[in-house]
Order: sequence, then structure tokens, then C-alpha cells
Amino acid sequence: MKPLIGTSLKRFLRDYKRNHRPDMDIVGLLQSVEYPANVGSCFRLADGAGLTELVLTGITPCPPNATIDKVGRFKSLRVPWHYENDPLVAIGELKAAGYQMVAVELTDTAVPYHTYIYSQKTCLVVGHEDHGITKATLNACDASVFLPMYGKGMSLNVHVALSIVVYHILHVQGD
Repeated sequence: MKPLIGTSLKRFLRDYKRNHRPDMDIVGLLQSVEYPANVGSCFRLADGAGLTELVLTGITPCPPNATIDKVGRFKSLRVPWHYENDPLVAIGELKAAGYQMVAVELTDTAVPYHTYIYSQKTCLVVGHEDHGITKATLNACDASVFLPMYGKGMSLNVHVALSIVVYHILHVQGD
């Protein structure tokens, strides 16, 4: 076994993508994700997983931003995104376009992310690193999912949680 580099790596990824393209339409909505490094990581995820779009809302920093660009490896130039100050406006537009809104948040009605049946068009909503998703935004969502935590911590970093749910959707439901 040896690592793939250069042309071999590009060829491998191209062929895999051609033969295993998931048929899901996923948008990520970042509600007041405060730290530029987390936003950059979400852009990198969006590019790698082929998300349809990222919607940045509230106090979420937007490109161009040195930290977003560095951490995200300039994926904001490739990934479709837009900013909407009010997350409820963005949610209304996405619902009108047929997206089911799913909060990645611990709530009284949340189900484990791996048991939920996601729709073909899903928008995953993540919130502020310390305060989570606001009550108003949660009320506008159709459902909420959570990641079971088996250690002493109660949560994962926002971009890690989003990544886990995105790749679950793509490879469990999208195949």
C-alpha cells in the first residue's frame, strides 16, 4: 500500500466521483457561527462533499477574510454562497424552494442523526459555537438531529458536527 499523489490521486478521485455520485441536494445554513476558522472549515467541507450552497447569516463572517481563506483553502471562490442577515428570511426562501430544514442541535424533540430520514433537498442548520441555534430559528426548522456523545463533552466543533451529518446523508441515504 502506498499513498496516492499527483496525477494518480486526481485520477482516483475523478473515477470514484464518476461512479459514486450521491444524488442529494444539501445546503448548509450557518446561523451566527462566530469564528472565521469554523466558517473556513465549513467552506472546505462544502467543496469536498459537493454541497449545493452555504448560506451565511447573522454575525457569521463572510469572505473575503484572511482566516476563512487560509483555513478554507480559498474554497469560498468555488463554493456557491450568499449572506442573509436574518436566518428566518433565508429559511423562508429555502423552504419555498422545497428544502426541508433540519437543525443540528440538541432539542427536546431531536433524534439521533443516523436514525432520521432526510429528504432529497435538505438544509442543515448549525449555530453559534457557544449559544447554538436561536429559538426563533429552531421554531422555523422542520426537525432537529443530534450527535450522540459518549465521553464527558456535550458537543463537537460546529464544522465537525456538520461534516458527520453531511457525509452520513451522502453515503447512507445518497447511495
